Amino acid sequence: MEPDLFTAAAEDRQENDPAGSPLAVRMRPRVLDEVVGQQHLLKQGSPLRRLVGEGAGGPAGPSSVILWGPPGTGKTTLAYVVSKATNKRFVELSAITAGVKEVRAVIDGARRAIGGFGKETVLFLDEIHRFSKAQQDSLLPAVENRWVTLIAATTENPYFSVISPLLSRSLLLTLEPLTDGDLKALVQRALTEERGLGGAVTLPSDAEAHLLRIAGGDARRVLTALEAAAGSALAKSEQEITLQTLEETVDRAAVKYDKGGDQHYDVASALIKSIRGSDVDAALHYLARMIEAGEDPRFIARRLIISASEDIGLADPTALPTAVAAAQAVTLIGFPEAALTLSHATIALALAPKSNSATTAIAAAMEDVRSGLAGPVPPHLRDGHYKGAAKLGHAQGYVYPHDVPGAIASQQYAPDVVADRRYYEPTRYGAEARYADVVERVRERLGRPQD
Repeated sequence: MEPDLFTAAAEDRQENDPAGSPLAVRMRPRVLDEVVGQQHLLKQGSPLRRLVGEGAGGPAGPSSVILWGPPGTGKTTLAYVVSKATNKRFVELSAITAGVKEVRAVIDGARRAIGGFGKETVLFLDEIHRFSKAQQDSLLPAVENRWVTLIAATTENPYFSVISPLLSRSLLLTLEPLTDGDLKALVQRALTEERGLGGAVTLPSDAEAHLLRIAGGDARRVLTALEAAAGSALAKSEQEITLQTLEETVDRAAVKYDKGGDQHYDVASALIKSIRGSDVDAALHYLARMIEAGEDPRFIARRLIISASEDIGLADPTALPTAVAAAQAVTLIGFPEAALTLSHATIALALAPKSNSATTAIAAAMEDVRSGLAGPVPPHLRDGHYKGAAKLGHAQGYVYPHDVPGAIASQQYAPDVVADRRYYEPTRYGAEARYADVVERVRERLGRPQD
């Protein structure tokens, strides 16, 4: 709904009265140039710049946009900046409380405004993924005919949560998680500017580092924690937010963990070795330390993928798909929910039967190659799909396995120098026991030497 006189007055008070609104509200950027992060969306001529009236649009008006990103990355902030900067009529709805009736009322008002006064309408719809298909359908005529320019925000993947017709009529803008550098700039601004804390407190480097870790890339979270810690320090007549004060305020101890130093590698190593040793509880402990320290979930997921092949392999063929699925999931959801996915994968890998046969097999094969045991490919295996190949004897005598019973043809595949090598030595652990039986039967059929 459009703000009335009292709503507008309340918003002005929130922005200007430090005691009357949260720090995160007071520190909202007022223009696009104050936005931290998301610089890939704020280049000259970008859809967001055109929405605030920068640049001559000519016959190409601004497009409707869908802002997709994790919480605290600036979706609502960007809409707020547009509302302040644009000379268009700005209406805000939340999909949590609004329905088709409210959407239609906005659209009717937009048509009257553009028809009667030539005034365009920008509609900000927060949490659009909460709208049903029918509710999203009600937006289509207005977006298609540009009765409104839609700014929709969602934390869910729009390809699953937004109907295709609406996606095709809008530009999808993906917001990236804020970096520590982005959050640090925001914190320093909040500490010093009058609309923020106005220099009332300082933040030493150790407390700042902990604040950035617990923020998890969320601007709203970092400002909320900063405001609470500043209030606690001032209540104790202290002009500095110490690490102890911050820990007490957010009820979260600072983890001794340097993402760029020894702790980063030591804890990651301990996680993998605990999984290898099947100690699920120790593995979860190290996983928790990495999560609490603000480690990149993609780094953790990559280590789990490596572990799935290095230490489990064919003893549990589901381990690698589980780890890969976890890696894909964390890129979609991020923290804090990604902790559940990483826990799922860690437990599965720690309790899986273990085999390093895939690791030792490729290591032995690579060692032979490096030592020079890389003889010519047997003639019958060479490519025979070009003119003159037959004259060279290439592909002559090759037996197509599907033409023989059991689909295993007794012929030499490896070069002469390694024809008798056995690289893969399966264990009898878990599902690999089946492969151990299979490989012996196959080698016998191939005429390979047995132990």
